[in-house]
Amino acid sequence: MKHTAPTKISGISQTGTSVNPLHLLQKAVSIRVPLNSYLVAVFLGTFFSALAIYLEWNSLGYLLLGFFALFIPITALTDRLLFDGKRVYRTGILPKIWAYINKSRISLKISSVEQVETQATRMLKRGGKVHYRYKTTIRGKSVSFNFASGGEDYRNMIRTIFPMISENILDNRSIELRDYISEPKQTLINASLENIPPADVLENSFRELQIKSRRENVSDAGNDGRSIEERVLGLRRLANELRLSGSLLQSLETFRRAALLKPADAWLLFDFARCLQSFAGSERNGKLERKAVAMMRLSEKRAGNDGDLLVRLGENYFQIGEWQRAGIVFQKAVEAVGETFRSVKGLAEIALREGKIAHVIHNFSHANRLAETPALRRWSKGEVEYFSRLNENDEYMEMEVSRVNLLDLLEGWKKNTLRIAFIGFPLIALGVIFEDNLLANAGWMVSSVSLMIWTAMILIGKMLSPRIPIELLEED
Repeated sequence: MKHTAPTKISGISQTGTSVNPLHLLQKAVSIRVPLNSYLVAVFLGTFFSALAIYLEWNSLGYLLLGFFALFIPITALTDRLLFDGKRVYRTGILPKIWAYINKSRISLKISSVEQVETQATRMLKRGGKVHYRYKTTIRGKSVSFNFASGGEDYRNMIRTIFPMISENILDNRSIELRDYISEPKQTLINASLENIPPADVLENSFRELQIKSRRENVSDAGNDGRSIEERVLGLRRLANELRLSGSLLQSLETFRRAALLKPADAWLLFDFARCLQSFAGSERNGKLERKAVAMMRLSEKRAGNDGDLLVRLGENYFQIGEWQRAGIVFQKAVEAVGETFRSVKGLAEIALREGKIAHVIHNFSHANRLAETPALRRWSKGEVEYFSRLNENDEYMEMEVSRVNLLDLLEGWKKNTLRIAFIGFPLIALGVIFEDNLLANAGWMVSSVSLMIWTAMILIGKMLSPRIPIELLEED
């Protein structure tokens, strides 16, 4: 039986009317950039201005304090990521100054986007609901832009930008956001209209997940005159919206009801498994994680010759560390529908994981020929050239391995150095309170030296993040 891929419904309104994303651009959509760098700057500036005042360098101290406590926050509030329908660009003062000094970009045409990745971080779990923070990165032409969830601005950016980008550029989670991102309150209202119980009622329902009978709690056609197919599509959409908004228990119940109506739907089983995976992670429940993998295997079995689903399954296997299974599924996709950009790219990543550089080059070369956009061809060509250099030049290989290893070490050192810096803060406070200069001086020394080292490691990490240009070796 042939299974069809899910409809790309990001441009569909709740009434089912097609919506062009450009119609949302009555004015440019924008979102505030993540404040991480600004907060670090304010923290360091405030600390060192306090140190200057402690050392009685009052003029310098107050000047630094004014700059970092007033000017930096103002620039942070004006720094936004903006999309005008053609390009993405930053509006902040400091990014423009840095781009001018560094001769780098602060804008990127939507047609030049090469990669879009979204990461989800569990921030808080409360009352059966998991609060996720989504961080999306858009890359292209050696520039990247980050923006994070936290309100309607994020949803507007996703709804506007993602439908305009080739699906082969989006990762799994970005595709899900494109298709199912919604306003959480409206999603909960829709759930109540489908008689989905609230999270506290479902609290213990999915510790032992079972789908026993097709008729359990769900009638074949529902009470609203919809066919089984229509009802399953509606439940599946609602379940995915609930999952992305963090209402995992209600999402699982919605998926369960849909699965009772259509238990052999491979795409439904895949989405159900993704939701169960998220729930298992939030509960730290190994048994549920194994059930999620088993459900993915069932989806794989039901997928037949659906190449799109097989590729998505392969990517999910790869994400959870089932690399051998991922390779098998990518190969299945190739055998089912022939080579596609996404399946060949997946095989390249598997080969890289196994250290087979020649296979990596071969697969990325195929991906380059299969790429449907200039941006994807440019990216895949860059990957071919990079791994070819690694394969042909032992010195370059050693330099790249050293760079990656040093980056890993820096991450650990940064955490330890910051912990040491925080140890000095109580010493400073106690020294000031009890007028013990020796104790205060020790605290200032420990914290200031640690923070200077920490700052240096951040800068070194940023310098080492890009791949080493081969031209450096050629010049030597």
